[in-house]
Parts: sequence; structure tokens; C-alpha cells
Amino acid sequence: MTAGRVLVVGDLITDVVAVLAGPVATGSDTPAAIRFSGGGQAANTAAWLAAQGVPVTLVGAVGDDDAGRDRVAELERAGVDCATRVCPDRATGTVIVLATARERSMITERGANLRLTPGDVDAALTATPDARHLHLSGYTLLDAESRPAGLRALAAARERGLTTSVDAASAAPLRRVGAAAFLSWVRGVDLLLVNADEATVLAGGLDPAAQGRALSASARRIVVKQGEAGAVWVDRDASVAVAPARRVSVVDVTGAGDAFAAGLLAAWLDGAQPAVALGRAGDLGALAVSQIGARPSP
Repeated sequence: MTAGRVLVVGDLITDVVAVLAGPVATGSDTPAAIRFSGGGQAANTAAWLAAQGVPVTLVGAVGDDDAGRDRVAELERAGVDCATRVCPDRATGTVIVLATARERSMITERGANLRLTPGDVDAALTATPDARHLHLSGYTLLDAESRPAGLRALAAARERGLTTSVDAASAAPLRRVGAAAFLSWVRGVDLLLVNADEATVLAGGLDPAAQGRALSASARRIVVKQGEAGAVWVDRDASVAVAPARRVSVVDVTGAGDAFAAGLLAAWLDGAQPAVALGRAGDLGALAVSQIGARPSP
């Protein structure tokens, strides 16, 4: 692997994943398989990058609590370097994930992740002169409290000549901030990842290739993830690559997009052509949905 060091900026979370046996019985009991594990879009992507042998540093914030110490320790055991600031005034973030075989809904308390600052980003970049690429979780941009850190991450990466990528994160908060604002924040990034719902928020109800072309006014390359329908890559030069989805038995889709992003980045930064990069991403996404939890299995 020759991808070089990747800085991943964004959330580090405790996931409480409940894989439901059936629809939620409102006001009553619903059987589920429940697991506590490390989560957070940025932390998950970093873990999957490390599992592929890519040198990676996570830039984030945790609380001064057992959860924060546990989350950092498990990432370090997985091979991730952690540039995480400890915040005594906020607890480590927590997400409750209600998952079925095909979908998941998240109830989120971002906690200390909101305390990430531009100074944290600058310090991490200064400490990693071997960094080649910066990947930003869109959640950092979607909350006003952490947004300055996200904007600084993209600006500082460009100043240092790093390539950049952003994962759009989640459709509901994208709607709240508005497409025009979000696209202004990510303008000029080298790679923007969106799922089908996020693409519709940002580019309207077009076909995926047309959505990619519309979004190429803001980013140089767009990848539209379509779940079971595969993924589409669109460049500004109008080239399009399409990859079908892998057929696997789906257990839990939590973190599948983060694994996909890691596979895509590792391959693309290693010089792979778009179709090959999409294939690598699809392989990791398929592996992620075949297990419970958002991280690579030990």
C-alpha cells in the first residue's frame, strides 16, 4: 500500500447498536441483539483504513471519561494514531442505532465532538508532516459548533498541498443547513461522497450520473452510493464509472458507508482507476454489512 498517511477529521462515538428482530412496538417491547461498540463516521473510516494497512491519524475530541479512554484505546489497538483532545466539560459522544437488515436510524448526542476546534486541526497537521490526504466527516460541518474546525480542516489541507475528501454524512441535517450552504463549504474538494438520499438533497431527484454532474460544480469527483444498486463515480471531465453492489447476507448496515469510504480512499490514493476503486469500496462495504457493528472485526 502506497497511499501515504491520511488524516481523518470528525466524530468519535460510542455506538449502542440494537439490531431489531422486527418493527419497533411503540410503547411496548421489541426483541433485539444489542451491542456496545466504537462508532462515529470519522473513527469508523479511520479504523477501516488502518485495517487495509493505510497509515492514518484520527483528529477528534472525547470526554474525560471511561468511554473516551476506551474509544481511543480500541482505535490505537486497531492501528489508528489518535490526535484526540480530552474535554472535561463534555461527555464522549453516544449514538443509539436502531438497525434492521436494510436500514438504520440513529439517535445522536455528539457530546465532546462539538468541542473540536480549528486549533486541534492545525496542531494535528503540524504533527503529521507525512500526511498526503485529509478526509472530513460531514457531521463536523453540519453542526454550527464544530463547523469552524471542519472549514479549517479543508482550508489547511489545501494550504499544505493535501488532497481532500468529504463524506456528506446524513440527509436530515443536510436539509436543515440547506444544499447551497453545504456545497459552498465543500467547494473545491477533490472527492465528495454522498448516498442516494444525500444526493437528492444536494442535487434533486435526478438519476445518479446526473446528480454527480450537477455536484461536480462543487467537487472535482463525486461518488453516489446507491446501496443494493451499487455506486456511480463522476469526474468533472464527465467520465462516469459504475460498479454493481456485492450480493451478501445483510446483518447490520451500521458503518457500511464508512467502510465503503475507506476502501475507496485506499484504492484511489494508491492510483487505482475509478472502476477498480469502486470495486474495492464495494468489497469493504459488503464485509461491513455482514457483521454487527461499524468497525472491522478483530
